[in-house]
Amino acid sequence: MKKLILIAAATLSIACQNEHLEDSSSSFAMERTSAEYITASSLPVTSVSSDITSNTTWSGIIEIDGIVTVKNGATLTILPGTYIKAKPNNDNGPTGVLVISKNGKINAVGTESQPIIFTSYRLLDGDEDTTAAPGDFGGVILLGDAPTNVPSTTSVEGLSFGFSDYYFGGANPGHNAGIMKYIRIEFAGYDLLGPNSGNEINALSIAGVGSGTTLDHIQVSYSKDDSFEFYGGTVNASNLISFAAQDDNFDFDNGYTGTISCALSLADYHSSHSWNMSGPVSDSNGIELDNNYTGTATTLITNPVISNIVIIGAKSGVSSQGGAYENGIHIRRNGKLTLSNAVVTGYPIGIKVEGTGSQLSSASAFSTIKVHGFTTSATGTGTASIPAANLLTATTASAWGMSQPFFNNGSWNVSPGNCGNFQGIWTKYDFSILE
Repeated sequence: MKKLILIAAATLSIACQNEHLEDSSSSFAMERTSAEYITASSLPVTSVSSDITSNTTWSGIIEIDGIVTVKNGATLTILPGTYIKAKPNNDNGPTGVLVISKNGKINAVGTESQPIIFTSYRLLDGDEDTTAAPGDFGGVILLGDAPTNVPSTTSVEGLSFGFSDYYFGGANPGHNAGIMKYIRIEFAGYDLLGPNSGNEINALSIAGVGSGTTLDHIQVSYSKDDSFEFYGGTVNASNLISFAAQDDNFDFDNGYTGTISCALSLADYHSSHSWNMSGPVSDSNGIELDNNYTGTATTLITNPVISNIVIIGAKSGVSSQGGAYENGIHIRRNGKLTLSNAVVTGYPIGIKVEGTGSQLSSASAFSTIKVHGFTTSATGTGTASIPAANLLTATTASAWGMSQPFFNNGSWNVSPGNCGNFQGIWTKYDFSILE
């Protein structure tokens, strides 16, 4: 039997939707399918189409046919080095969607040398000339009964309304959905109604999930919608990477009050962008934050506490590069954000706070926030407390002391902002075969 030997590559690297993958040692190279996926395509494939109602373990290659839900107290364990892909279908319905219901759990613990990879079926077909695209995999959805500011009979966005398996929210702040660690989610996302319809499946949706859950070292790349969206809940997350999202990198709403520590949002201006419903105006943000969709004031207000975050757009403000984005951070609709040790650069507007009740919270560590914008550095309630020396407006983005943070400007390096080993070996690997 063939043995897989992991050879660590030193860069954060992944397949792109527009061209081909070839050499996985090239940072986010747009080339032919890498040896990693060609080798992995020979692993045994297990097709899964039914809900999981008893403890189950996955390994090798798992093919999800449609939507698979873990429920009835079951735990899904995914072993290190496992690949999960979608089975393509012809009816335009969502496929390759893994749902952990309120009464299910996930135990997906990869390692630095063998992450668990949710990816495009096109990269696992054994053909080095195959090209992957956003939306090839549906997404991962975690549901829980932690507090939100919507009814506990609310269905998570992107799934069937009124189906109790898809409800989220409750009164248990310590809810435990399990653990996800050393995970890559690639080419995910699904939009039921059309681009930016408001009813999309994100690469990773976390809805009403509680503080008993562990989310750590998770990388999302080339999502068709948001990379990460938190719908209420109290879960804390650390070491998150979002690369080249088609919509927002991090999205918060429905009363989310957890903490995010050590995160990176990295843009590739060659990637596709979402457009808002009123016309061809970019709606891609580093962070988008609402209290709720209507902007209603509620007892529980969306207010994530985020520390050590680096939000990188494009180096140039020209329309085809930085101009294709919207805001580094957009706080609106009665939402609040508590922020510290943050760097935002390469967006038309660095931080934008708008609407009654919306604010950059007074609990923020303002002296540790550095903001650049091509047209506006920071505007709106709370942003006046950021020191003037930490605000910059210019047609060329500021690196704010980082080595070379812009992906489209050669070899990138966000040091000293690399708090989460963003270019460590867990983010990308080559495989070689030993007989």
